[in-house]
Amino acid sequence: MNKWVFTMINFDNSASSFPKPAQVQNAVALAVRKYGGNPGRSGHRLSMEAAEQVYSARETAAAFFGAETENVAFTANATYALNMAIKGIMQYGGHIIISSLEHNAAARPVYALSKTRGVEFSIAKVSESDSETLRNLERLIRPDTKCVCCTAASNVTGRILPYKAIGELCRRRGLCFIGDCSQAAGLLPIKLSDGFDFICTSGQKALYGPSGTGLLITNGEHPLSTIIEGGTGTSSALLEQPSEMPERLESGTLNTVGIIGLREGIRFVSAKGPEAICAHEQRLCSRLIERLSQRKDIRIYRSEGEYVPIVAFNIGDKSSHEVSMQLSDKGFALRGGLHCAALAHNSLGTIEQGAVRFSPSAFNTISQVDKLAQALGV
Repeated sequence: MNKWVFTMINFDNSASSFPKPAQVQNAVALAVRKYGGNPGRSGHRLSMEAAEQVYSARETAAAFFGAETENVAFTANATYALNMAIKGIMQYGGHIIISSLEHNAAARPVYALSKTRGVEFSIAKVSESDSETLRNLERLIRPDTKCVCCTAASNVTGRILPYKAIGELCRRRGLCFIGDCSQAAGLLPIKLSDGFDFICTSGQKALYGPSGTGLLITNGEHPLSTIIEGGTGTSSALLEQPSEMPERLESGTLNTVGIIGLREGIRFVSAKGPEAICAHEQRLCSRLIERLSQRKDIRIYRSEGEYVPIVAFNIGDKSSHEVSMQLSDKGFALRGGLHCAALAHNSLGTIEQGAVRFSPSAFNTISQVDKLAQALGV
């Protein structure tokens, strides 16, 4: 099994980046050995040392995203963060707008609210033109609209939405703006100042943290109703959940080991620079597109607009699952299927076939891309 893991070439980094930077691996190992206390739950040294490490990670994430330290909450993943933000804003009804490229992590909580809380939602079509996308969204705003929630970049094709313009529109119209930045954080210079009221992101993708880590970051302007309550280590004499951040959104024991690893992942990205990492990965995508374009039966799902480093494609009418399994047998990890994003695949017209997704990392090379192209017969 170990031989298989290390001989596979991972081009499925939009699901989870692998391998992790050495500093992340070392930090996780050290955390398991040294930081075993429960942070914020006692005054003894083990607890205090763990709490200091968590606070350091919170500071690191805050600086990276341009937030106040106390407005950074750690979550299990981006799905938890999106559920907490969406349901926290929409718990008492109203209207919310999402895009036609949303991951199920945003689309499903919105749909669930429409069945249980009387929430109404609209889906804004993402067009080839950013200005048309913005007009599509603005036309859907109603007097009862509370919130816009959209992905900064599609997890299927990598298409970047005009999130800064959407943020400006939301600010002008007095709407809350929730951003799913799972495919953008670590590749684009995402900041709260881009117009987000909430940034929700995973830790294990382009931030190079361990699995089971995520972030919910707020500018503090929209208090959230809680969907999870419990022990926070503060105000323990009260039955009411604390109102202060980050404790309000961090019930239960934190993933100290994962958070320490995430801190080092963010430091790795900061040192290299998101722009430099993105440029490297874009070169790999361009190389693959160049090679794939030699086969007339391969369709690449890219049009006008800007993209993060993802290439989605299909070979003729072959099942994307079949293609990905064949590539797996040859030593390449790419994801086939619907990528937990039915709305995006409906938009692409690939809801039956799915698509094969190529997503490199900072550690992949041109040579590896060429080997993949050869395996695909181009």
